[in-house]
Amino acid sequence: MTPLTAQRVGAVLGTALTLLLTLATPAAAHGADAPDATNYRTAITGTPDLPGLEVITIEAGARLQLTNHSGKPVEVLGYNNEPYLEVRPDGVYENIHSPATYLNITIAHVDPPAHADPTVPPEWRKVSDEPVYRWHDQRAIWTDPAEPPAVAAAPGQPHRIREWTVPMRTEVTPLQVTGTLDWVPPPNPVTWWIAAVAGALAIALLGLVRGRPRAITVALSVAAIAAGVLALAYAVAREIDAGNHSIGPILLELLTVQLWAVVSALAAIAAGAYSLTRRAAGDFALALGAAAVGLFAGMVNAAVFHRSIAPVPWGDTAARIAVATVIALGVGVAAAGMLRLRGTTSGTPTPTESPTDTATEPSHP
Repeated sequence: MTPLTAQRVGAVLGTALTLLLTLATPAAAHGADAPDATNYRTAITGTPDLPGLEVITIEAGARLQLTNHSGKPVEVLGYNNEPYLEVRPDGVYENIHSPATYLNITIAHVDPPAHADPTVPPEWRKVSDEPVYRWHDQRAIWTDPAEPPAVAAAPGQPHRIREWTVPMRTEVTPLQVTGTLDWVPPPNPVTWWIAAVAGALAIALLGLVRGRPRAITVALSVAAIAAGVLALAYAVAREIDAGNHSIGPILLELLTVQLWAVVSALAAIAAGAYSLTRRAAGDFALALGAAAVGLFAGMVNAAVFHRSIAPVPWGDTAARIAVATVIALGVGVAAAGMLRLRGTTSGTPTPTESPTDTATEPSHP
């Protein structure tokens, strides 16, 4: 291996490791509010018969989303039946004296401030100009770090944890949203990891083909592009599951909450396109771009391998296939790119390639 090649391989590994260590903590913090996957299924079984009012679950059931286009104010009650939210035609208002205002910010436990007293008359604070609100309702989710006793005794069996109700009212008319919370046994993660690793190894072996045939370069480039496109599709699917259905909000979330997944996906697509042009350093670009998408759009979503409910609207099995494919393509192309870099020598053809062979590519400097 030439010094330049060694530097390129080291750059790929060093960049990937640095990003992984840098982003590990923020990713975990974000996962508390929008879980990468869960074993608890929250389902709505009944909603108020009020035209224009919609209540759905989002983020794999982690939050409820209420949209009120009824033209009437709809009030959501807190855990002590105190006024908690009021979703009016002109926006959303929170009662600063309701403990639910603070408890529902995140799945993680928080202590409400001293003035959060459900017996005090409500004091409303406007938090949105749109009649749409999302919150973590502890009646509809499981927040205890420990599993329920029934689950701990038989985790491989499905369990009904509870039936829940969120009381509401509009003017003087009582309303309610009802639902269920169930434990769904997780899948066997070994099967999915074997599939991802086997796919990555099969692609990585392409990097050992001598002579640098054009067909191998095209295959690796297309694989990198496919990984990037699939990673972007998964990111968009997560935003749809989070209740975003128009281009503006989806783009905003992709460029903020899912920035690193999007950047790594675009890097893989750009690397594949660059490599297809037969430019020098194509293998280095493939290795770096594919490593990024494999780690930050694949590995970070691998929770779907060992949890039953995925945060996408496609279905749980489809989500696992998508994540396993991104990992296999990304890691496999990255390994193949580094193997091709390792096998190059400055200005010297490999034993099976000839400078005049039109079916092969020149070695990268």
